[in-house]
Amino acid sequence: MSTEITDNAEQSRYEIRLDGDLAGFAEYERGEGAVVFTHTEVDPAFGGKGVGSSLAQGALDDVRSKGLSVVPVCPFIKKWIGKHPDYQDLVR
Repeated sequence: MSTEITDNAEQSRYEIRLDGDLAGFAEYERGEGAVVFTHTEVDPAFGGKGVGSSLAQGALDDVRSKGLSVVPVCPFIKKWIGKHPDYQDLVR
């Protein structure tokens, strides 16, 4: 199964696709030097398979590569960062 995570800037969200099918997304707003994550959703058909975690990691890796920080308003992203100390440096 191929996994692809992309930044859909037109819709202000990171998307995860499995074998080409949209499996979930993490919505955001761009702030001054930061990405504010507001909502994350995984299609129930893909639940329990680590899709949300893969999406969070991919999105946060992209934010880091752009030199931006994160404001985790979304409970899922906030909880994920809390479980992964190596990403806590991104939080503003």
